[in-house]
Amino acid sequence: MKITLLCIGKTDDKFIQEGIDKYINRLKHYISFNIIVLPDVKNVKNLSEAQQKEKEAELFNKNIQSGDFVVLLDERGKEYRSLEFSTFIEKKMVASVQHMVFLIGGPYGFAEEIKQRANSFVSLSKMTFSHQMVRLFFVEQIYRAFTIMKGEPYHHE
Repeated sequence: MKITLLCIGKTDDKFIQEGIDKYINRLKHYISFNIIVLPDVKNVKNLSEAQQKEKEAELFNKNIQSGDFVVLLDERGKEYRSLEFSTFIEKKMVASVQHMVFLIGGPYGFAEEIKQRANSFVSLSKMTFSHQMVRLFFVEQIYRAFTIMKGEPYHHE
């Protein structure tokens, strides 16, 4: 299986990017993982919230294939404990899902067409985090999920 994280806009904070890179490097031992950073929508000051979400949807759709298992990272999604999230991913692997694509939306969330395309919704927390921090938290949780699957001592419970 391959996992891709699609997100809007680059990470400006060096310390966050260093953390993301650390976990991406660790993930190489377990799975094919990559992050695709889509460009920020241009001229957002001239767009309504709905128009901005539609422009972001166009960017997402260009990077999603018909056979992809699409998971939206959304505050209204299902919350998992780390062990449960690991099981969620493992079940997709056993079910022969070839490509899981996780999406982090823009500041207003996702357009309705992206919500309709999604196979699943996952929440990392009931709290709100910056989109940059979510990337780091998510990549760490993917790494944690694989160490749990392998029975490695990274996760303590």
